[in-house]
Amino acid sequence: MGALLNVVERNVHEVRVEDERLMFHVPSSSLFAADELTAAIIDSLRANTCTAEELFDRLGASSRGAVSETLSELMALEVVSDGSPLTPEFATRRIERTAINTVVLNVNTGCNLSCTYCYKEDLDTPSAGRRMDVETAKASVEMLLKESPDELRYTVVFFGGEPLSNRKLIEHVVEYCELRFRALGKQVDFVMTTNATLLTEEIIDWLDSHRFGLSISIDGPRKIHDLNRRTVGGSGTYDVVRRKVEMLLKRYRSRPVGARVTLTSGVTDIEGIWDHLFNELGFAEVGFAPVTSGQLDTFNLGPNELADVFANMKALGRRYLTEALENRNIGFSNLHQLITDLHEGHKKSLPCGAGLKMLAVDHKGDLNLCHRFTGSTLPTFGNVRDGVAQEQLNDFLSQRLDRSGTGCDSCRIRNLCSGGCYHESYARYGDPAHPTYHYCELMRDWIDFGIEVYSRIIAGNPAFIDNYITPRKAH
Repeated sequence: MGALLNVVERNVHEVRVEDERLMFHVPSSSLFAADELTAAIIDSLRANTCTAEELFDRLGASSRGAVSETLSELMALEVVSDGSPLTPEFATRRIERTAINTVVLNVNTGCNLSCTYCYKEDLDTPSAGRRMDVETAKASVEMLLKESPDELRYTVVFFGGEPLSNRKLIEHVVEYCELRFRALGKQVDFVMTTNATLLTEEIIDWLDSHRFGLSISIDGPRKIHDLNRRTVGGSGTYDVVRRKVEMLLKRYRSRPVGARVTLTSGVTDIEGIWDHLFNELGFAEVGFAPVTSGQLDTFNLGPNELADVFANMKALGRRYLTEALENRNIGFSNLHQLITDLHEGHKKSLPCGAGLKMLAVDHKGDLNLCHRFTGSTLPTFGNVRDGVAQEQLNDFLSQRLDRSGTGCDSCRIRNLCSGGCYHESYARYGDPAHPTYHYCELMRDWIDFGIEVYSRIIAGNPAFIDNYITPRKAH
């Protein structure tokens, strides 16, 4: 008697779009439409496990060749198994070496604003700001090259506080990098997140000439923005930020400029915020970051509010789909990134590039897992002068890589979510390796929604992918 066949449920997830059955192959993050025979095999084995011979009998002897071929394909994908050990999804079970190609320079702990929800644990008032010096910044660049000499493209990110409050350092670093990387035949990109308040025409033109990737922190129209984004004296900042943003978007030409929105308790109007920032102000993309694990509970979105946020994101997502079918991109970056991940079959063993591709340098030159951890109690991983503490970093990453005993082990979105943000886990659970269980179901539903949107775009207007998804690789 042959081995019993069964569906490997952890490896396949079904999403129905009207009458079409879509199969999301979890190990490869790929999507395929289930034809009639594929669906019949899966349904039959779900109803009752059986041998291959019994399956042939169930589905009709006359179709034996077709059943055999489809069954072989499903077994190769490990959607169906005969009980043989499954192939590990990731060849490595331990990180032995990282390839750092991005460094985040925390150029000043000081900020000219006093946003009430700020997660920065090393944040200072403008007068007390601890600035990174030139030698530390240059050592950061040299550390990047020493640790990963074989990369062709590198990224230097300027962060704060408010990074433009240490403008002279930024200018010095950009000049140094352009000469240094050009001499090595390598490329370097510059990125900055700013509150926009210190922008001038001169600064904008300089940033434009060096093709900075810019992200502006702005939370929406005046009533929403001024809830939390205030000056040190407590005044709202919307009017000055809007004025500077309008000047920026009028002059900036080298790259699209995005808006980053922080969603706190009481703020769930996704469509209204997007409409203001995309249609009225003219940002190219708008991304939303819900606060669920901030230091002060008063700013955290409660369970019902978080559910409202995801429901409202789906409402904007339906608008995204309608426009995409007409070959227009409305710049909803949360969904746009998910569509990109699905189209390219992204498969993540870890939640992000923190520690793996990127490290953040604080004003002293210590290496932090990411910019959110500067000033925290999480141990650092070396410094720019002595290099990366590779063994400690490898131990940390390998701990998160091991999914055994966690809900991530069999979760259908395990290779898209990978347990969630390290800092969110650290803030909520006191452990950066702890999965972010508090919104797992919402994330699973969101990704199912993304699969549906992606499938409808592919069926209704595949040119949208060519025009708006594939070109993202170039940036």
